[in-house]
Amino acid sequence: MQHMYGALDGADNLAAACSETARGPTAAASITDDTRYLEAEQMLEVVYVLTNVAMPGLIKIGRTAADDVATRLGQLYSTGVPFPFDLQFACSVPNSSEVEKALHIAFSPYRINARREFFKIEAEQAIAILKLLHVVDETPRIEAQATMVPKEDVEAAQAFTSKRPKMNFVEMGIPIGSTLQLIGHSATAIVTSDRKVRVGDEEMSLTAATRMLMGLNHNIQPSPLWSFEGRSLKDIYEETYGAPET
Repeated sequence: MQHMYGALDGADNLAAACSETARGPTAAASITDDTRYLEAEQMLEVVYVLTNVAMPGLIKIGRTAADDVATRLGQLYSTGVPFPFDLQFACSVPNSSEVEKALHIAFSPYRINARREFFKIEAEQAIAILKLLHVVDETPRIEAQATMVPKEDVEAAQAFTSKRPKMNFVEMGIPIGSTLQLIGHSATAIVTSDRKVRVGDEEMSLTAATRMLMGLNHNIQPSPLWSFEGRSLKDIYEETYGAPET
């Protein structure tokens, strides 16, 4: 998880520059109806973050029209990819090409091929940078769109994922009563059972706790974001159950 901190730290200045880009035209330049119309058109473009169960540890960062994301996911699912891509996050931003470019620069040390948009980082790293720009989260709306991917292929990916054991704190050597730390934040959660934690007075899954504490309206994989005694839960999980097969 060392690269998680380095990538985020190295992206600070780029995120600030990207934020200036994402603010779009100034109020003074946005007087005419034509300009406002163009701004609305810009908002129809999205930047997306994708993962694939056949490519553990890799994400894809790209952009497309807001109404074309489901189609794009289908296009990426070719004969050379065993499972469809999963949408982790999508957001509408002005000047999406500049935002995408800034992300690619920020994470360039972790780009595995200069001609491909794949990075060896956690999806949450890219999502964290995008959220700094106060973008509009389009993930739920896009997830509701019809997909080009056959249902049986989606089910095959789900079946492959379900073969992995669910995270069990006790099995992972994390005793009940232990404190988990949200990496990069001051928030903590107390382990209350083999699969539950307590945040404040509420008991919930770690997925629900992550969603609540990070202000998300969709679920994300929590293990890369939490640590126990200085080690990420993802590392502890893979040490306990083994790394995913490819």
